[in-house]
Amino acid sequence: MVEYMTMKLEIKTYGSDILRKAARPVPEITDDIRALARDMIETMHDADGVGLAAEQIGRDESICVIDVPIGADKTKGADEFNAGIAMPLILVNPEITAREGAQRGNEGCLSFPDIHGQITRSMQVTVQYTDLDGKRQTATARGLLARAIQHELDHLAGTLMIDRFSQLQKIAVGGKIRRLAAECQ
Repeated sequence: MVEYMTMKLEIKTYGSDILRKAARPVPEITDDIRALARDMIETMHDADGVGLAAEQIGRDESICVIDVPIGADKTKGADEFNAGIAMPLILVNPEITAREGAQRGNEGCLSFPDIHGQITRSMQVTVQYTDLDGKRQTATARGLLARAIQHELDHLAGTLMIDRFSQLQKIAVGGKIRRLAAECQ
């Protein structure tokens, strides 16, 4: 059995240019991509997050990781619906192929510490992605897992949580956002 060292990575906060950059496709699954995924999972867990995209750690590969703990989703039936999706979920070159329903809920982001807002997302999504064995997979998720998938794929497109805030929400958190951007300079 091969032992791998993992390392915690720095999470980029609002104001960092990489957060607005669209991800580039990963041409093949390599040991470096597998190591990146492990490091991202460790970083996400260390920061008490449920998702992390490569842009958030200063990389531009199309990869994100998600880990929604059992019982964390309060959406009725979501834990049972999502039971077949192993956590942590590692998505390489993901794309949402179907959306259904709507949910509105409080959302936060590791790149926006102490900033939360109400965002409407699809209740259910189907995502196609490549796994770490290089195989194309499809998963359909509901509730919080669907929300996390949509949030992380937004990151991969260079779209941020605050882009989905209402004007009133943007005004309410404007001071915090300006401070974050200033700290990044």
